[in-house]
Amino acid sequence: MRKLIVILGPTASGKSALGVQLAKKFKGEVISADSRQVYKGLDIGSGKITKKEMEGVPHHCLDIASPKRRFTVAQYRCCAINAIATIEQQEKLPILVGGSPLYIYTLTDGWMIPGVKPNIKLRRQLKKFTTVQLLSKLQELDPERAKTIEQKNPRRLIRALEIVMTTKKPVPQFQRHPLPYSVLFLGIKKSPQELKQRIKKRFLQMLKRSFFNEIKDLRKHGLSWKRIEDFGLEYREGTQYLQGKISKQEMIEKTIKATEDFARRQMTWFKKDQRIHWIKNPKDTERLIYKFLTVQY
Repeated sequence: MRKLIVILGPTASGKSALGVQLAKKFKGEVISADSRQVYKGLDIGSGKITKKEMEGVPHHCLDIASPKRRFTVAQYRCCAINAIATIEQQEKLPILVGGSPLYIYTLTDGWMIPGVKPNIKLRRQLKKFTTVQLLSKLQELDPERAKTIEQKNPRRLIRALEIVMTTKKPVPQFQRHPLPYSVLFLGIKKSPQELKQRIKKRFLQMLKRSFFNEIKDLRKHGLSWKRIEDFGLEYREGTQYLQGKISKQEMIEKTIKATEDFARRQMTWFKKDQRIHWIKNPKDTERLIYKFLTVQY
């Protein structure tokens, strides 16, 4: 059976660096599984790996969509499947790296998210509600999705409600078509304190790398403040600051807090998956992979 390695974990945990390290060690290529890194121009705020950090390892499903238009989970699945085929044709090992549960499991477990078209009338109705009210409604209709979604992002809340209200069933109940692959799930887990420190350090580094200029560039390319806010976390608070709605210190504190909350929600989802081998040290990781690659199914 064909094989796929998945490296997952919360934001700022070091997935990208590990992906490069293992790709070099095991003759692999990386497929990104991040819902914001698919967009062109969302580089600093999304934590997108740089060319230098790639160290020559090819990466797929990065910079493939215009930020002006919504990129769907179904579109991502097509990109990832095509990337796997390309990697295998070169007799290399596909390594999926990311922290977006929907992207990961839509690919590995074949969650077939229905192509629900935007319902303008329903969206108008939902936009009248506050973010808190939208979350409460989602908790009622799809409690599992409510636990993992970015809870302060009205666009994502409205889309999740649009899907569940149209299909009349939550995401986990959709028909599944798993990939015909043997998959090794490797998870990076940091202590809460260490992860908090990494999140803070990474965001402060983003600010030093001219994150605000990135937002200004997106504006120059025709994106509205609202559209940029829709990308959530760093982008939401960054646009608030640039519009003079909050102070710089408020922006920093709110971004770090929102990212910490997001990381907890990611782990809430991942902790349920008993297939994940939580990494303790590099040697154990390499041993697991050697065993996985040599076992015949």
